[in-house]
Amino acid sequence: QLQLVESGGGLVQPGQSLRLSCAASAPGYSSPDYYAIGWFRQAPGKEREGISCIGSTGAPTDYADSVKGRFTISRDNAKKMVYLHMNSLEPEDTAVYYCAGERAMCSTRWYDAALRLGFWGQGTQVTVTS
Repeated sequence: QLQLVESGGGLVQPGQSLRLSCAASAPGYSSPDYYAIGWFRQAPGKEREGISCIGSTGAPTDYADSVKGRFTISRDNAKKMVYLHMNSLEPEDTAVYYCAGERAMCSTRWYDAALRLGFWGQGTQVTVTS
């Protein structure tokens, strides 16, 4: 079991930055440290898109081409937090952003595993508009 809560979404202008946070917790003897954590986003009328993941120890990391070079994922296991630093935001980045956790290793294959078996937060809205 893994519980995830996103925060940090909001309304920004193109070119601005935003940092999303994902607070992770697990009951009993489990721990968020056992999970790779990642971020997905879903825009209206579009499928959920996996955009980044990070391994349980902070490595490896993976990024979708759509965000590579602009977004950075990080985690602080002591605080049980995962962050998504988003720079140079574009209107096309407008979506609900979700964090997800799944035990598979972070890679291009992690996103499918997370969609099928992962634990999910409730999402946070990011809107980029002038």
